[in-house]
Amino acid sequence: MNNLALHITSYLEYCQFQKCLDSKTLKSYRIDLRQFQNSINVEFPTEITPKILENYIATLHQNFKPKTAKRKIASIKAFFHYLEYRELLDRNPFSRVQVKFREPIILPKTIPLQTIESFLAAIYNEYTSGTTAYKKRNALRDAAVIELLFATGIRISELCSLKDYDVNLFDRTILIYGKGSKERKLQIGNDEVMAILNEYKNNFQSEIKNCNHFFVNQSGAPLSDQSVRRMINKYASLAAIELHITPHMFRHTFATSLLEADVDIRYIQEMLGHSSINITEIYTHVAMSKQRDILTSKHPRKDFHVM
Repeated sequence: MNNLALHITSYLEYCQFQKCLDSKTLKSYRIDLRQFQNSINVEFPTEITPKILENYIATLHQNFKPKTAKRKIASIKAFFHYLEYRELLDRNPFSRVQVKFREPIILPKTIPLQTIESFLAAIYNEYTSGTTAYKKRNALRDAAVIELLFATGIRISELCSLKDYDVNLFDRTILIYGKGSKERKLQIGNDEVMAILNEYKNNFQSEIKNCNHFFVNQSGAPLSDQSVRRMINKYASLAAIELHITPHMFRHTFATSLLEADVDIRYIQEMLGHSSINITEIYTHVAMSKQRDILTSKHPRKDFHVM
């Protein structure tokens, strides 16, 4: 293992044990930095010049989408800040590299509210008409999962990580540990959502207690994100919904619906757990798209006949 590889290993350990970054972030850093190390063929960090960085960045732009390239550049930049902080570099080569590029705006995909209503109706129909106790329990759990996804805009990883003690049904709150171990508390405002969560917890009390996770499968193990994706596909099929629905689309729909209802974007930022308002502002583009539809189809000028 050469000198650069050793420093990368030390940096990843620093990120894990001192910065307490989550496993997904650590995995991304590891991939990005190993890829960087293998591409530049340099043994010591002190040999890395601004020109080497510029050539590597150009390669990233050629091979990856802008969002992925931007993430990989950020990973490398953070590594060099670490080397500078540890005084392992006399001069940070990134300080002489300008990285500016425009990312195309990709609007979040949302689910029409009527489609969500049909989707939930399919779950509740499965629950009420279930022919076996096993099917009814599954549908009960599934209803609780989807209701919470839509009611709070929680990420799928956050939902599957919820512990029993994170969900306080007495005061109608959930405590969420988001990206970077940032905590946020969300209120559950809807009585019907509260009712199904209470019913689910009462029914799955022993499994929840044994595995210490709030959402569990019928084997008593924590619910996985893959299980939730399969669950969504199942009910979309039962409801004859052609739209491909992902767990994250419930989050997008939550945020967009609130924005269209004139909720201040900073409240939405806090509820979503975004570190920057810039991330949340992507939903304003969706709201503008809705505004365009309204003004095209609803404005009275469309009915004028003046020529």
